[in-house]
Amino acid sequence: MTLITRPVPRAFILTALTATALCAGIAPAWAHVEVDANNAVRGGETILTFQVPNESDKGALTTQLSIALPNVTSASTELMPGWTAKLDRDAAAGTTQAVSWTAAPGIGVAPDQFALFRVAVTLPNTDSVSFPTTQTYSDGTVVRWDQPPLPGGAEPEYPIPTLTLTAAPSEGAQPSASPTVSARPIPPPAQASSQPAPDTTARWLAGAALAVGAVGVGLALIMRRRS
Repeated sequence: MTLITRPVPRAFILTALTATALCAGIAPAWAHVEVDANNAVRGGETILTFQVPNESDKGALTTQLSIALPNVTSASTELMPGWTAKLDRDAAAGTTQAVSWTAAPGIGVAPDQFALFRVAVTLPNTDSVSFPTTQTYSDGTVVRWDQPPLPGGAEPEYPIPTLTLTAAPSEGAQPSASPTVSARPIPPPAQASSQPAPDTTARWLAGAALAVGAVGVGLALIMRRRS
């Protein structure tokens, strides 16, 4: 049996190559340093979580991470095995300006992996807050994630991690009043009559006594006549 092969249309080949090229260009786009918070409220306390991927194409490890903080009033880091955390504090102002993590020898974020770095802070009272981040690799490569959005909203090559904050609920807010229900007028209690109510039972007893007496008198007369 002879198989007949037909040439693949050139348009199909071009479409497949274009799709492959687009996928290859888009694949690493998600691998950015990103920040998230469990309570992104202006002026509130929260835990910031930074997701840090390794983008090295040389097999180097991510061994250091430094994040600039917006002069927060309080900050504390989560215990992270294999890493040493350091807070850059301004004792005079009572604020924390930055936090950095350094990996122990032989420790780091390997290629095709990511790590989560957490720090508890008090957020500023602003609409949004940005965290310029510096990522250092074991081969000396330094990547600075500090680029703002491009004109038109396009994403730069190294976007700065940014967190949008929400407004805190108003402290003086009063609960909504329940719907008003029109009350029907309650009739006044009945007043007791000044005249005593007729005693029906006493009348019946008196009538029965009179009847019994009449019967007795009648029997007495009959007995007298017979005698």
